[in-house]
Amino acid sequence: MRHSESLHPQPAEASLAAAVPKRGLKKHIIRDKYLYLMLVPVAFYFLLFKYAPLYGEIIAFKNYRLTDGILGSSWAGLDHFRQLFSSKEFYVVMRNTLLLNLYNLVFAFPVPIVLAILLNEVRWNGYKRLLQNLLYIPHFISWVVLGTIIIAMLSPSTGIVNTILGLFGMEPIYFMASPFWWPISFVGSGIWKEAGFGTILYMAAMAGIDPTLYEAAKIDGANKLRQIWHVTLPGIRSTAAIILILQVGRIMDVGFEQVFTMKNPAVTQVAEVISTFVYTRGIENLQYSYTTALGLFQSIAALILIVSVNKLIKIMGERGLW
Repeated sequence: MRHSESLHPQPAEASLAAAVPKRGLKKHIIRDKYLYLMLVPVAFYFLLFKYAPLYGEIIAFKNYRLTDGILGSSWAGLDHFRQLFSSKEFYVVMRNTLLLNLYNLVFAFPVPIVLAILLNEVRWNGYKRLLQNLLYIPHFISWVVLGTIIIAMLSPSTGIVNTILGLFGMEPIYFMASPFWWPISFVGSGIWKEAGFGTILYMAAMAGIDPTLYEAAKIDGANKLRQIWHVTLPGIRSTAAIILILQVGRIMDVGFEQVFTMKNPAVTQVAEVISTFVYTRGIENLQYSYTTALGLFQSIAALILIVSVNKLIKIMGERGLW
């Protein structure tokens, strides 16, 4: 009997054991109350702007009308998804979105890494700070202003780029009206605006690399390129992996402001992406249910991509987002 009692704790003992974690949790909350208070605005922001709008996804399954509201509108089931997947416009928009993001991933993603490595090798602090400030400035300029500057620079008649090409006897290039040159201009302008600011995380990761690793590499006879390859790049690999996961998670979404500013009717076949399509069909043409279905498909596809890439990165031995 006593042996049985020792194996099975009495109710009083069980309740005491259950009370310990509660007391520990309460103790942690009291100890870190100011940290939890700082978390409240962040949690409120996500609840209000990220989770509450999920209620509106019901529109994708209804024939939504402004006069009837979300609850009063009739159910449509999967009709809008069938219409979406049977439309040629959907596949054109999807192709443009994926291609532009793929170009950004291939050509724009390595640029901040290269810039960060070059800046890390600059030993004169004054010159280094000047370069960083010059590289950061475009990030803080809105696409409305920056897009106007880019269009003016690439103008076939008065743009500085075509003026320079004319000095070499070359014909003017219609960058903004050519289906071939527009994606190149799009990627190049994105690199100009964001590459400098993107170096911040890589510079912070490089600052955490143990200097003795460079010393050991020098003793082993490694030149500067070998030091970058065997010390610097492995030191920022985990940071690059996390940024890559985030980039892939956004592969279904091209920034609305950049495309809307630079797009024109001459390049619609290569410039119309999901964000601008949702704006023109959803806001201007009032096709709320149709574009909500497209947005829901976009979100689910992005979720699948980011989970898949995160798992792949962890299989490769790096730390993922979770």
